[in-house]
Amino acid sequence: MSSSVERAAWPSTVALFQAAHFGPTLAVTVLVALLTTSFELTFASAFLVTAAVFTGQLTIGWANDLLDRDRDRQSGRTDKPLASGEIPVRLVQASLCVAAGACVLLSFSVGWRSAVVHLFLGLASGHAYNLGLKSTAVSWLPYAIAFGTLPAVVSLAGSSPELPPWWMVTASAALGVAAHFLNTLPDFEDDAATGVRGLPHRLGQNTSRLLATTLLLSASGIAAFGPGSPPPWSWVVLAATVALAAVALLGRGRRPFYAAIAIAVLDVVLLTVRA
Repeated sequence: MSSSVERAAWPSTVALFQAAHFGPTLAVTVLVALLTTSFELTFASAFLVTAAVFTGQLTIGWANDLLDRDRDRQSGRTDKPLASGEIPVRLVQASLCVAAGACVLLSFSVGWRSAVVHLFLGLASGHAYNLGLKSTAVSWLPYAIAFGTLPAVVSLAGSSPELPPWWMVTASAALGVAAHFLNTLPDFEDDAATGVRGLPHRLGQNTSRLLATTLLLSASGIAAFGPGSPPPWSWVVLAATVALAAVALLGRGRRPFYAAIAIAVLDVVLLTVRA
């Protein structure tokens, strides 16, 4: 009996995390974990702020699929567990509430400054996108704010809270907007059929792809040159970002988005070493 229960629970767990957009959630969490090495955070503070961002990203992903389940069902999205009926709505709602409570507690555990920036700027922007901004010409703005505030969420969690340098915030915001443009490309047709018209949809696929690639390269340049003259090894990292930018420009499906995430990781390496 127990083994059959375990077999039934495992697919539900996988589907639950799938509904949370686990790939992007994990990517943002890894970026924050890397950023914690740029500032003088204790291991405990670094762990807590990373966990706060992780739980916050879970709430954004689950809220997105809850709000979009009818639209996803209309589009025939078999990759959406809520739309396909693979997991019940109540399970996702309960998980979202638990994650939200954990996020608030974890955020304030590293100080009110970091918590305010995370909850009322970063997290609020993500949920504002879900609640309607995704269908407007300012669909890029929540991504710019959410990603741009990540360095501050980390730097304000230290024992000596401080604001991050401007170039770190600018590079992070550019990465976020680029990720938004690239993440919408595979869903253009489904979005058009269900009335979602964010800025990428208004500009078109080719313009969106070109703009995203430009933003990715700009973020890399800011990360490398923002603090001053870059060390020789950083040119190797910049060359790798150019190669990945070509994938973002020419790739199809989810490849451009994953290329953007890879560039983001490289840029965060530059940010952490150059900070």
